[in-house]
Amino acid sequence: MAWIFLIIAGICEIIGVIIMKKYVDTHAKKYLLSLILCFMCSFMSLSLSMQSIAMSIAYAIWTGIGAVGSVVVGVVLFKESKNFLKLFFILVILVSTIALKLLS
Repeated sequence: MAWIFLIIAGICEIIGVIIMKKYVDTHAKKYLLSLILCFMCSFMSLSLSMQSIAMSIAYAIWTGIGAVGSVVVGVVLFKESKNFLKLFFILVILVSTIALKLLS
C-alpha cells in the first residue's frame, strides 16, 4: 500500500504543476485553491508512504516522478522544447527512479 501512496503523491505533484501553470496564466483564485489541495494531497500521500518505505528512497522516487512527469506534461501539453539532451537526462532520472524501487 505504501507504494500506491507514493505513486499517488507523485501524480498529485504533476497535477499541481499543471494547475500552477493555469494559475500563473490567469491568477484565478479557483486555481490557487486547487493548487494548494493538490500539494496537500501530495505531501500527505508521501508522508503515508514513508511509514513503510525509507525516507531516502521515498523522497527520491517522489522527486523523480514529479520531475519526469512535469517535463512530459510540459512537452506534451505546453509545447516546450524536446531536444535530445533534455530527453536523455529525463531518461536517466527515470531509470534511476526505477533502480531505486528495485533496490528497496
